[in-house]
Amino acid sequence: MERANSKKHHRRSIRLKGYDYSQAGLYFVTICTDNGQPLFGNIENGKMILNEHGKIVDTLWHEIKNHIHNVRLCEFVVMPNHVHGIIEITKPVANTRVGATHASPLQHGVDNRRGGACPAPTLGTIIGSYKSAVSKHIRQSGFTEFAWQRNYFEHIIRNDHSYEYIAHYIINNPTTWEKDRFNFSVY
Repeated sequence: MERANSKKHHRRSIRLKGYDYSQAGLYFVTICTDNGQPLFGNIENGKMILNEHGKIVDTLWHEIKNHIHNVRLCEFVVMPNHVHGIIEITKPVANTRVGATHASPLQHGVDNRRGGACPAPTLGTIIGSYKSAVSKHIRQSGFTEFAWQRNYFEHIIRNDHSYEYIAHYIINNPTTWEKDRFNFSVY
């Protein structure tokens, strides 16, 4: 058996080195479908019209706050082949279930698989759980080949000006779809 080429198969992290993604803060997130396939609906007259899969994506995003209690969801939009959202991770509240996820809910802040308390979720844990839940539900609806792009884009929002700019971008994304860098139909 041939050994794998470690340089060829090593994936470099796109996350900020040394940053604790479980700490309180605002995060701008973009998650794309595999190969940029437009699977969630269409833009008509500057408005996103969600199809069955887009409705699943939208519903499960709004469910995040019901599974992870130190999360506040801000601006969000489903586009034909990606989603944009701002997630705020707040300070964990004592004696709450902070480790619950879409994919594997945990009871009362205790992970029975490991027998210990759940650590504060990281942004990666939150997004991974969301992607997993969406994939599961869409595949159960009959589209068994559904897949997300392997990773996701994130940006740490560091000030009010940045937040306002990103929030405006998210809210207006459907109206600018014809020029959007994720709209592969125009290239």
